[in-house]
Amino acid sequence: MRAWFALALIVPLVALAQSPGFDEGRGERDGKLEAPLQLPPYPKPENYLPFELNVTTPFAFFVDAKSISVAADGVVRYTVIAKSADGVLNISYEGMRCAEREFRVYAFGSNGNTWVEVRNSKWEPIRSEKRNAQRAVLHSDYFCPMSGNIATAEQGVRALRMGGGSAKSPTIGY
Repeated sequence: MRAWFALALIVPLVALAQSPGFDEGRGERDGKLEAPLQLPPYPKPENYLPFELNVTTPFAFFVDAKSISVAADGVVRYTVIAKSADGVLNISYEGMRCAEREFRVYAFGSNGNTWVEVRNSKWEPIRSEKRNAQRAVLHSDYFCPMSGNIATAEQGVRALRMGGGSAKSPTIGY
């Protein structure tokens, strides 16, 4: 009797895992696998490119120029650095799907200048709100011009150096 009960629980999970919409970590999207994750070298201050937010924040924001990439799956990957007035750094390696207006955090920087991968990372919507303003600005002004996305890392670096695209940042709600 217990075997049937266990089997009744396992079979639906196996079926779900094999369904086209199943996303296990860096799984499928529209029948295509997301490109394998390769963490970039840990960011160095000389490669930080600043960008401005349209909200008041105690942080200065940067993207590591050496970390920007555009994979064959269309995901723009980058390292974002938030620096507090006290010099404390919050560093994360993220991906962005422009058309879907989604982001995913792959890893966080640690004190030993190493990466700690995020377990069970999921794609989440990019919202125009104060606590995620950096993602909304990166989406609208730098990595996803006119609802498309940059084709090369060089385009992302150029946009950051020039201060963004022609579109203005969305209004960030409180």
